[in-house]
Amino acid sequence: MPEDKNSHIIHTIKEYGKSLLSFIRRRVNNDADAEDILQDVWYQFSSVINSEPIEQTSAWLYRVARNKITDKHKKKTETLLDDMLATDDDEEDADNFKSILFAETSTPETEYLRNLFWDELFLALDELPEEQKQVFIWHELDDVPFEEIATRTGQNINTLVSRKRYAVLHLRKRLKQLYLEITEY
Repeated sequence: MPEDKNSHIIHTIKEYGKSLLSFIRRRVNNDADAEDILQDVWYQFSSVINSEPIEQTSAWLYRVARNKITDKHKKKTETLLDDMLATDDDEEDADNFKSILFAETSTPETEYLRNLFWDELFLALDELPEEQKQVFIWHELDDVPFEEIATRTGQNINTLVSRKRYAVLHLRKRLKQLYLEITEY
């Protein structure tokens, strides 16, 4: 029986490996991330196949891949928040802030704070020059690589990086008070 499951896993990897990797590559910024996500998908597949049958293997694999991609984007957003709201204060405050914004469960309180954060973020973005705002949104919120933004705009990558840096500095300054209010709460 275990040999049968192993051959099923090998067959599935051969059948879906290339197309699944292509699917993931189109949705992440680099090949290393794509390969990490694919490895996570295969690991989860091998774990599940040993405990329960999967009726539609293709649909299951692509759903898991989408979930892993989403997890990767969430992790990136958390890193962005760390960068934007970096202070010399306690790391514990930053952890509390992230736990509020990225809580798995949604309470009226966490939902309110999340909405408040996003509202403030977009108000702060509206204060930026259009070029800085657009680069920040494309790169951080839409996950568009700088190379693609450079192609779209005809701007030098260093110029785009600089614009994003100014945007992050502005957002860090603008959102610091909200950060302090939420973490003191």
